[in-house]
Amino acid sequence: MTTKHPDAGPVLLIHGGAGAIQKGEATPEREAAIRKDLTRSLDAGWAILAAGGPALDAVEAAVRVMEDSPFFNAGHGAALTSEGTIEHDSSIMDGRTRAAGAVSGTSRIRNPVSAARAVMERTPHVMLTAAGAEQFAREQGLPLVAPWYFFTPERLQALERVQAARRTAAATTEKDRHGTVGAVARDAAGHLAAATSTGGYADKMPGRVGDTPIIGAGTYAHDATIAFSGTGHGESFIKGVLGHRIACLVELKGMSLADASRQALDELAALGGSGGFIVVGADGTAVLPHNTPGMYRGIARGGRKAVAIFGDDVLDA
Repeated sequence: MTTKHPDAGPVLLIHGGAGAIQKGEATPEREAAIRKDLTRSLDAGWAILAAGGPALDAVEAAVRVMEDSPFFNAGHGAALTSEGTIEHDSSIMDGRTRAAGAVSGTSRIRNPVSAARAVMERTPHVMLTAAGAEQFAREQGLPLVAPWYFFTPERLQALERVQAARRTAAATTEKDRHGTVGAVARDAAGHLAAATSTGGYADKMPGRVGDTPIIGAGTYAHDATIAFSGTGHGESFIKGVLGHRIACLVELKGMSLADASRQALDELAALGGSGGFIVVGADGTAVLPHNTPGMYRGIARGGRKAVAIFGDDVLDA
């Protein structure tokens, strides 16, 4: 999907993960709950943009809602490592200055996206990891919780299925392995921002870090070009430096955002990667492509909001 509204004012895009999301896979009640939380995420970010607030505040607020939901692979409800432990990654970027912050490998920070913003605004660094990131979060007064807070029955069952499949060489599904949440926004002043958060994927090696906290790969924002957040096979996003790649295609080759995004998605597939991303351009153009059967996603602009799950869902906003 591509929508173009030059000088249209604020726009907010969100994603809650891409993968083999099939109709009928979830109960009607669960699907309704997922759509409700996607809408809550849009509501949180849009309230800030509608009041004239900055894109940076909007993307953080939208991601925090999904981190607090049990339905997405970030924060509460994150995927588990091969050892059955939690390791979160998150990042945020301000398109006005290209300031950025990230955390990786954390297991006690309730909202990793807020810790990433604190790294950006209160340290001379871009990324803090594991125990150092958690110590910093504690010093900054950010909420810490016991690791069990993040566990859900669904993620425990997913880990068991993936590990059982690995032992028997059986196939696994994308829904059991991947997922990430993110938001990108353009505010009333024309500034861009992006934020992304994840638990990685089920059965990952302890210490594995994907694209989510890597600036330019899983998250990128620059007022002159785009704001980007990705979800999918993180190693391929890193190899393609996908967010920065799209920005370069737009800025240096003069490609439209739609064409640049199609090329980047093709390059992702050529690297063996699956997934999707959300991008908003400096002129308000919005794209939400994916090469998977579905992607949890949503858009808000002009007071209208819409969410979608399956590949053939139409976002009317």
